[in-house]
Amino acid sequence: MSKMRGRILIPLPNTGAMGRKRNNFYMRSLFLLALGIFGLLQYNNFNYLDSRDNVLGDAVTNDSDDAILAMVPATLHKYLTPHSRNHSASGAGALNGAALLLNASSPGAATASTISFDVYHPPNITEIKRQIVRYNDMQMVLNEDVFGPLQNDSVIIVVQVHTRITYLRHLIVSLAQARDISKVLLVFSHDYYDDDINDLVQQIDFCKVMQIFYPYSIQTHPNEYPGVDPNDCPRNIKKEQALITNCNNAMYPDLYGHYREAKFTQTKHHWIWKANRVFNELEVTRYHTGLVLFLEEDHYVAEDFLYLLAMMQQRTKDLCPQCNVLSLGTYLKTFNYYTYHSKLHARVRTAKIDRQSIVNDYRKVEVMPWVSSKHNMGFAFNRTTWSNIRKCARHFCTYDDYNWDWSLQHVSQQCLRRKLHAMIVKGPRVFHIGECGVHHKNKNCESNQVISKVQHVLRIARNSHQLFPRSLTLTVPSLMKKSKLRKGNGGWGDMRDHELCLNMTLATR
Repeated sequence: MSKMRGRILIPLPNTGAMGRKRNNFYMRSLFLLALGIFGLLQYNNFNYLDSRDNVLGDAVTNDSDDAILAMVPATLHKYLTPHSRNHSASGAGALNGAALLLNASSPGAATASTISFDVYHPPNITEIKRQIVRYNDMQMVLNEDVFGPLQNDSVIIVVQVHTRITYLRHLIVSLAQARDISKVLLVFSHDYYDDDINDLVQQIDFCKVMQIFYPYSIQTHPNEYPGVDPNDCPRNIKKEQALITNCNNAMYPDLYGHYREAKFTQTKHHWIWKANRVFNELEVTRYHTGLVLFLEEDHYVAEDFLYLLAMMQQRTKDLCPQCNVLSLGTYLKTFNYYTYHSKLHARVRTAKIDRQSIVNDYRKVEVMPWVSSKHNMGFAFNRTTWSNIRKCARHFCTYDDYNWDWSLQHVSQQCLRRKLHAMIVKGPRVFHIGECGVHHKNKNCESNQVISKVQHVLRIARNSHQLFPRSLTLTVPSLMKKSKLRKGNGGWGDMRDHELCLNMTLATR
């Protein structure tokens, strides 16, 4: 203790070491804090992406009407809302065509009110034929005063319509949301006259619209050819028996020994009729040189389908000079976008690769010979290609196959000097949402399940910046087996079908 008291403390010179130590401590602390915050943000970001994908994945299974409606802008709900023509007295306030008759018995007496409602009666066959002739003669283009006349190089979209109005509603909603849709002419080709479908089509206000009606339908010819004549041969009757009964087409079974079925032959007739009608008969298309895109009532389009179609058309000269068909729809699983999106986040987390390099996959196109079973959805060609097809009408119309697309491939293989060659997008912009049709009958033909999936697929594609690519790149497709000359599917042996088909390829303009 004494020694301690006697020690003299000598102050050291101020070298700044303590200050530097404090500064270093603060800098390290700030760096560690920033690193921790960054790590936390990254962790939360990845968790958010995963949770969002999981939510979207769960939402895909939600196919209720409310869930589907929530995915559609409110201004387009009108296309999804049915307006039945068969009214009852319970909805008097909102009914059209109701007659309110007020009869007063005498001055000062109580007023007796009698309400009567007009019951909707579908038009009969005679009236339907009259309306079809009227529509086809008028060739009226709706909304032309708003959007101006059709330009020669504008896109014409032709939709083949039967009776499935629910799917048609969703196709219209998807078309309404597409960029540049106001520049197109949207042609609906009907083989069934229905006032509710007509009202829906005539409600469209986002582009020019036209309706054409196939005049030789089963609806308008229920008891005569090309409908079902009572004296037509039954499908499965043997030819020997058919000759004994002397039924109408006994001499002409198909290559499998079956006789025609009108419900199957109508689709092929309708396809060739509408194509000829658009290219060779309508006045509005007389000088049109642009693309005609073929859709059906149970298709659904992405919002960039016109944008991508224009880009593909511009790039044909350098990417595929031999291509005369552009295809926007391929029969890939509708979950491709979703699976791809999930893998993208996993790969970004593990490999830390550039997100944009993955998205580039959806800028790619392939070129290959047109195949009916793969490229018949959302495909387009111009008048030159159609003229070559029409010159081969006999090959199309006499080929024993009731499918228009198989018949078209037969034309390509057997008749065309320049065969059909297609440029196809790897990421489809046209989807098939129909659960039921000519070939398929499910328990619930108005199911929302596929529609819900496609809506969410496109939402994920949009959020992943896969739509509206800035450029296209050509990829080499996997090796394809050379298409063999195939035996037709039959159903088209009747000479009456051959003659009707050939007559519908004649230009009348």
